[in-house]
Amino acid sequence: MRIFGLIGYPLTHSFSKKYFTEKFEKEGIENSRYELLELPDYHHFPELIKANPDLSGLNVTIPHKQNIIPFLDELDVASAERIGAVNTIKFLPDGKLKGYNTDYYGFRISLEQWLGSLKIVPSQLKSLVLGNGGAAKAVLAALNDLQIEYTIVSRQPEHQSAAISYHDLTADVIAQHLLIINTSPVGTYPKTEECPAIPYELLGANHLLYDLVYNPAETLFLKKGKEQGAQIHNGLPMLQLQAEKAWEIWNS
Repeated sequence: MRIFGLIGYPLTHSFSKKYFTEKFEKEGIENSRYELLELPDYHHFPELIKANPDLSGLNVTIPHKQNIIPFLDELDVASAERIGAVNTIKFLPDGKLKGYNTDYYGFRISLEQWLGSLKIVPSQLKSLVLGNGGAAKAVLAALNDLQIEYTIVSRQPEHQSAAISYHDLTADVIAQHLLIINTSPVGTYPKTEECPAIPYELLGANHLLYDLVYNPAETLFLKKGKEQGAQIHNGLPMLQLQAEKAWEIWNS
């Protein structure tokens, strides 16, 4: 039996097990199972590996995409090393662990598809990126490659170079940045009554709101944007794309 899984904490919001279980059934993939492996403290990662000798691959989610890196033997240069965050771990034949980042792929492709459907040229946009965690690192790399200018918005901007605070989101800033991306977990189930503290009343029909959160399908962040006439997009397509990329990596 090949065991795959997701590590992070908490995992009550995750659709990954459902996604892969349905994939295995639909595609007739036998002797494979996907598990949710909650890991409150990343220091216990080595013990988790020892306790699950049949593991063939792992996904990594909040809050461990960066702090898991020291426990890995290798990083994929083109993704994880460049971005500085890992969301996929491959178990190599010699027992070593190699980290990859498929968030970049999932975000970039899903954003390109969405903007393409709206007939919007990416390089003509300016973006606000809400949050500065591991997911944000993949988003920033994709925005760089798509030539989309961005500004990071953080609750602690002093810890991030070139970041601004939520208090700095003036009418001019909102008007100049039409793409707003939430990379934080704010609004994720079960805390669905929460949303990033942006001035939603300043949004309009030209704004595009992308939420990496996919549970619930329409977060309060997206609802408030839609009420102002903005176009909205949730994180489910990104999840599906990054999951398929992870499966490709595990089986290559």
